Amino acid sequence: MTDFRVGEKDFLLDGRPVRLLSGALHYFRVHEEHWEHRLAMLRAMGLNCVETYVPWNLHEPRPGEYEDVAALGRFLDAARRAGLRAIVRPGPYICAEWENGGLPHWLTGELGTRARTRDERFMEHLERWFGVLLPQVVDRQIDRGGPVIMVQAENEYGSYGSDEEYLRGLAELLRARGVTVPLVTSDGPEDHMLSGGSIPGVLATVNFGSHAREAFETLRRHQPEGPLMCMEFWCGWFDHWGGEHITRDAQDAAAALREILQTGASVNVYMAHGGTNFAGWAGANRPGGELHTGPLEADVTSYDYDAPIDEFGNPTDKFWRFREVLAAYTDGPLPEPPPAPARLAAEAEVRLTGWTPLDAVLESRGGQEVAAPVPPTFEELDVDRGVVRYEVTVPGPRPAYPLTARGLRDLAVVYVDGERAGVLTEGDEQLAKPVAGHARVELWVESLGRVNYGPRSGETKGITGGLLHERQYLHGVRARGLRLDALDDIGDVDFQPLGQDGAPGLYRGTATVHGAGDARLELPGWTRGFVWVNGFDLGRYWTAGPQRSLYVPGPVLREGDNEVWLLELEEAAPQAVRLRSV
Repeated sequence: MTDFRVGEKDFLLDGRPVRLLSGALHYFRVHEEHWEHRLAMLRAMGLNCVETYVPWNLHEPRPGEYEDVAALGRFLDAARRAGLRAIVRPGPYICAEWENGGLPHWLTGELGTRARTRDERFMEHLERWFGVLLPQVVDRQIDRGGPVIMVQAENEYGSYGSDEEYLRGLAELLRARGVTVPLVTSDGPEDHMLSGGSIPGVLATVNFGSHAREAFETLRRHQPEGPLMCMEFWCGWFDHWGGEHITRDAQDAAAALREILQTGASVNVYMAHGGTNFAGWAGANRPGGELHTGPLEADVTSYDYDAPIDEFGNPTDKFWRFREVLAAYTDGPLPEPPPAPARLAAEAEVRLTGWTPLDAVLESRGGQEVAAPVPPTFEELDVDRGVVRYEVTVPGPRPAYPLTARGLRDLAVVYVDGERAGVLTEGDEQLAKPVAGHARVELWVESLGRVNYGPRSGETKGITGGLLHERQYLHGVRARGLRLDALDDIGDVDFQPLGQDGAPGLYRGTATVHGAGDARLELPGWTRGFVWVNGFDLGRYWTAGPQRSLYVPGPVLREGDNEVWLLELEEAAPQAVRLRSV
């Protein structure tokens, strides 16, 4: 039986010192048919281990309802076949630039800041979830012939809270559910983070992008013995809508990696391969300085991360520089990168054939309409990712006054008596043109992603502070939500002939493909929305940039005709939508 342990100075595999050369690759951000290729790329870069988070909200969309929890087990089996060990980080909170940091919307909607504490209701939900999830891990531990050598308890907890009793209870829960491999925590290399996020008897690791020696010196003040490990070596970074594309010089990143290894530490390259935030699962941040309470910045659909293996699975200059560094710490020659997956052989145009307005989509695929004195939140309407239509009447007669969506999260397209009147955002909640009564007002509110890091994580979405006409609250609000997953199948949606005005709504089209393979979808003239190809949600597009196209995994496409659906939420000047090779 293989045994993996934490020694006084090193990790020990069957009693022999071993260094973990790991890379982050999230199974939920990569199409399953590409797992084998991406794992082989990790091996070719010189890694001997793969790390993955587990997003609770992806697998338990509603309390007690589970979706494909076995995907984690299949991924771990693939890692074993690839010759890689595995580190599993099940949270319950993961950050990961993922919607709500991986916590279900229904959970934080109910508990607010009681989540991630010893609160009894939170722990009841967590125990139920771990009872379903952990068999996928326990049965694949290294002492049972599997690849799993380490499990992380929570994630960067010292950046959020200080409930040591909760952390101890979480570690005890993992042990009680059968986890026998070493447990670890991970936090930033700062005293308050390490003191808040680490507990006795559990190995602490640190996360950083540079200055390894200083980081490990800080760790040693809190943990004098045990192996050193950088659980997240940030070799790149992520992008926000409306921001600049962020990159890190490959030579600089390789030098930082070399410094980590020269200290004798183990490392997990974050990200080795980032992948894609399919289906609107991208999170959001509120950077705003040290307190992370500033304006919302939504994460883009691509999670390329400027990683050594790019979003399409290609080796970058950073890959080859990392491979040179890692080769000095591996036994024998490294394998060559595997052949790239098939790529689209010929450009294909999407021929749009029909359209239906947003109201019709909501009527056929939305949830039940709710009447309430004040606007209900997304959480109250059970909308995780998607939009909510709020309707309210401005009574009259009365003169024109400002209309304000107080506490708006995150973006609203406003219609007055059926005519488009403007777009509101969190930073600009008041409609530019005053509204006179009597009038019917609709606000189509979209969540751009729940905060995944900091004290504002878990915040509600929608119109959270009421609708104001001048200083008067407007009561009697009707609301109806549309979840994105309700559009994975649109068989019962009635389409009408395509119009010419580019109105918001659901567009339907067909692309004829010859030589299916990995592709990019380009959408010139479209403003903001989501795209499905053969029922697979590619994620959000937005002219705000910096992302200009969406990745289409080759396995999603098929030879011949492919169905394409575009949910445009603002307005479009429809031009040719094209599939092009990556």
